[in-house]
Amino acid sequence: MELCSGSFRTILNFNPSPPRLSLLSSNSLSLRNSFLHCKPRTSNSLRHSSSSSRQIQLFQPSLHRRHNSRRLTVSASSSVAVGTEEDRLPADLNVTETENPNSSVEFDTVKLHVEVPSLVCEDCYKRVIAEFTKQAKIPGFRPGKKVPESILINYVGKKNVQKATIESILRRTLSHAMLSVSGKALQDSVRIVTRFSELEETYSSLGSLRYDVIVDVAPEIKWNPENAYKNMKIVVEIDSEIDAHIASEQELRRRHKSTGPLKIVTDRGLQIGDVVVLDISAKTIDQDESNIKDIPSAESKGFNFDTEDGDKVLPGFLDSIIGICAGETKSFPLVFPETWKQESLRGIHAQFTVECKELFYRDLPELNDSIADKLLPGCTTVEQVKEILLQKFQEVEKTAREQATDNAILDQLSKMVEVDIPQSLFEEQGRQLYGASLLEIQANVKLNEQQLASLSSPKAVNEYLEHQKDNITRLIKQNLAVGDIYRRENLQFSTDDLVKEVENSIAEFKRQNQEYDEERVKDQVQEILEGAKVLEWLREHAEIQYITR
Repeated sequence: MELCSGSFRTILNFNPSPPRLSLLSSNSLSLRNSFLHCKPRTSNSLRHSSSSSRQIQLFQPSLHRRHNSRRLTVSASSSVAVGTEEDRLPADLNVTETENPNSSVEFDTVKLHVEVPSLVCEDCYKRVIAEFTKQAKIPGFRPGKKVPESILINYVGKKNVQKATIESILRRTLSHAMLSVSGKALQDSVRIVTRFSELEETYSSLGSLRYDVIVDVAPEIKWNPENAYKNMKIVVEIDSEIDAHIASEQELRRRHKSTGPLKIVTDRGLQIGDVVVLDISAKTIDQDESNIKDIPSAESKGFNFDTEDGDKVLPGFLDSIIGICAGETKSFPLVFPETWKQESLRGIHAQFTVECKELFYRDLPELNDSIADKLLPGCTTVEQVKEILLQKFQEVEKTAREQATDNAILDQLSKMVEVDIPQSLFEEQGRQLYGASLLEIQANVKLNEQQLASLSSPKAVNEYLEHQKDNITRLIKQNLAVGDIYRRENLQFSTDDLVKEVENSIAEFKRQNQEYDEERVKDQVQEILEGAKVLEWLREHAEIQYITR
């Protein structure tokens, strides 16, 4: 029944984000108190598998334009964490960074040409030989005993040793090479685009290695005007319904009504305070009778209506049915206001027909201390009930005001920034939102496999992305703006907070028997804490005005 206006305003909340469905990455996860839906993750180093099997993805180079480049040297003294150890290179890498303005690629990309000197290659070769020595079981040699290099190579195979050495060089040097794009490279976006056969040829002939890397970088944002976020003037609209005094009085009234039984009205018509069961139908009113249509969304059978909620239904509806008796039918015209939540009904003239099926009144006990325990268990006086309810709703109001403030700030941030959003970033954000929507649907209505497959189809996802384009774009702008402010203002959070929140999130995953990636959890918790710090900073520096509506 769509008589209720449902004017509650949606405000930013920090509730758990549901995990993604199968149409999303299998590594995705949800976090308690998640802050931003899709913040581009940047990475200072790359993680590689320690497995001896080859797991480095190689791609054919696809860049064809000439680009201006700048040459830089990555110092051999710089250290990059590899697992839990720091790995220092014995010589410098030569890295040439080339910006790639190719508009056909999904992200803004940077191409790195990496030259690994022979000294580094030789060191990696020695490590590979040492590892093969530990693992190989060569007839005639006891485990752990030093095996002559020539015998070891003949046993393992020269080709295998060479491949293992090249992979070792790539794994060991890639993180160092990435220091030039530290802080702006998007996580999981690094691709080695040099063919493995080319790497083998270079290493065989020169004893050194050269390879090209393409990495996606976070899109740059422009503030309009510059540093606009430092002088924000925010107007926050607050629903009167969240006012603690109003809300606590309504809750007290609701609890009082629950203590009294409903009794059938036999000798009069409907009055304020009664509860009535109605059958409702409606048609459009049009001078052209051929255009008169039913309004299905306004129809309802057995609609239970508490007349004390008259302000929540279509204006004029309650006044039109006052006095109706059980078994009686009334017909009356009403107009849907221009502010009605259903756009298709705004301004529509409708003829309603209402049949009163049943009519009840409440036999309420007097509101005094004798029913205090029924109103709120443990209380002995009505004043005590009122005090506790008021405290409760004051906390609710405080939280709602903070959330509404954050929502208003984020909304204004999205209007202050200009950014070219990569298509893949747009799709990632959209798929996260769509996956969350599907999980919410499935939580309320158990979908079978066929229904879930249909809703998860590329067509359904693409339709959602198109329909939600503006909303997705707005969220991405907010996320990018928040990240930019965090860096500009050099904001920080404590390590203790990070450790605590990671532990809490992991505990929640375990409690719900959900799989998780600890590094991903840490990354997302860090994003949450960064976002919270930015909003805290903005609230302190913004001029905020609250308006109750």
